[in-house]
Amino acid sequence: MSGDERTPEAIRRDIEHTREQVAETAAALAEKADVKARAHDKVEETKARITGKVDEAKSKVAGTAGTAKEKVADATPASVASGAQSAAGTAQVRARENPIPVAVVAGFAAGVLLGWLIASRRS
Repeated sequence: MSGDERTPEAIRRDIEHTREQVAETAAALAEKADVKARAHDKVEETKARITGKVDEAKSKVAGTAGTAKEKVADATPASVASGAQSAAGTAQVRARENPIPVAVVAGFAAGVLLGWLIASRRS
């Protein structure tokens, strides 16, 4: 046998190898051509990135709020802080019991503030 002649078994192996390569190439092309799947993948990737950024922002805000709370607690004497908390609690209870007077006072205050802002811009 010369080097150019191949056995039927060698030819079958070559054919099978070529079929596998063609199948892999066809699968890769089909995957690239699947626009819907590509769009879905891109959406999922974007969702994951945005979720990560939102979680990061929440952590930063929570950390900043915690730090600010500690600074305020450190800067404010305990008696003033407890008195302010008590007054806030009392005001909240009264506001729930009598919502109309609270709304009138809030509306009046908002009107005064708005009038002051308009007057200061005209000057």
